[in-house]
Amino acid sequence: MFQRFLFVIVSMAIVHAAVAQQATTTDEVKLRESVSRAIAFLREKGQDRQDGSFSKPISPGVTALCAFALMQHGVPPTDPAVSKALTYLEQFIKEDGGIYTNAGLTNYETSIALLAFAAANKDGKFDQVINRAASFLKRIQWDEEEGHGFASSFYGGQGYGSSKRPDMSNTSFFVDALVAAGEDPNSTAMQKVRTFLSRSQNLPSEHNQEAYVGQVHPDDRGGFIYSPANSGESKAPARPEGGLRSYGSMTYAGLKSFLYAGVDRNDIRVQAALDWIRRHYDLKTNPGMGEQGLYYYYHVFAKALHTIGEEDLTDAQGITHRWKSELLAELVARQQPDGSWVNGAEGRWYEGDANLATAYALMALAYVKPDQK
Repeated sequence: MFQRFLFVIVSMAIVHAAVAQQATTTDEVKLRESVSRAIAFLREKGQDRQDGSFSKPISPGVTALCAFALMQHGVPPTDPAVSKALTYLEQFIKEDGGIYTNAGLTNYETSIALLAFAAANKDGKFDQVINRAASFLKRIQWDEEEGHGFASSFYGGQGYGSSKRPDMSNTSFFVDALVAAGEDPNSTAMQKVRTFLSRSQNLPSEHNQEAYVGQVHPDDRGGFIYSPANSGESKAPARPEGGLRSYGSMTYAGLKSFLYAGVDRNDIRVQAALDWIRRHYDLKTNPGMGEQGLYYYYHVFAKALHTIGEEDLTDAQGITHRWKSELLAELVARQQPDGSWVNGAEGRWYEGDANLATAYALMALAYVKPDQK
């Protein structure tokens, strides 16, 4: 009897393993086909073949994101599409080390350009560009030099440029850039970042005593808002009863940034963010925002869960999600016939631009690859 029972158990295990392997193989094929079509779109339809730019009227940031996304999927820096994009970006390198078009977008454009140059820096060609850009970014981080000391809600954050208030999205790109440049997680700049991140989280604690957290709704606890500056701001719809609503894209950006900035995964702030994510797990919408910012959401969703090492995520209802497979399925279903993605229904934050949405989608898909453990 025992031998028969053992035989059944072993047989079931073999069947489950075979099913899992078949699912993995199917996902690999879907991923390969989807990425191939997206790369073809960017090369053949997205890029200006004369100057190498992508969506030039918006910002060179789109060119940097497209180049970075291509390199994440194995397109080498010597490939004509990437090489021309990098040459286009080089014209925006300033004497101060920044890489930008105008003073209003200094952090945003420099951070994203740094990501592209770091990804292309296989032979040390861009060492100086990267180091100078990282130094520039740290100089414009909101702190005492900008008249905002530790007590200020601006402290430690980054905005589009130093002339505007800091926000979570731009701070997230800033942190990505510092990591790409090899910044120590415990550096002074990263310590300042932790302060800003903590004050952007809907979590009353010793780390966040901003006035807005006095009205945190239980459903918002642990999530992130857009900025704590100027009494706090959320892009999600206001709650009638007061308080600032947490939403998906900023919460995943915050979780990822906490980890990059050296906050331990067992820290109360990280665990509270994970709790919010488990309560709001969703791939149909950017939680709290509908389809606004959806493709940005997909890329920070994937990056955060990859960074924290969650292969499976069990939500608040006890349902276990194989998020890589689910994200892949959602993106494949949303991919256009020409290989692009576009947020046509909710084109806020320029996601109606196919190059930008496709870059975000490819950046997300980079974290569902089988070799991304």
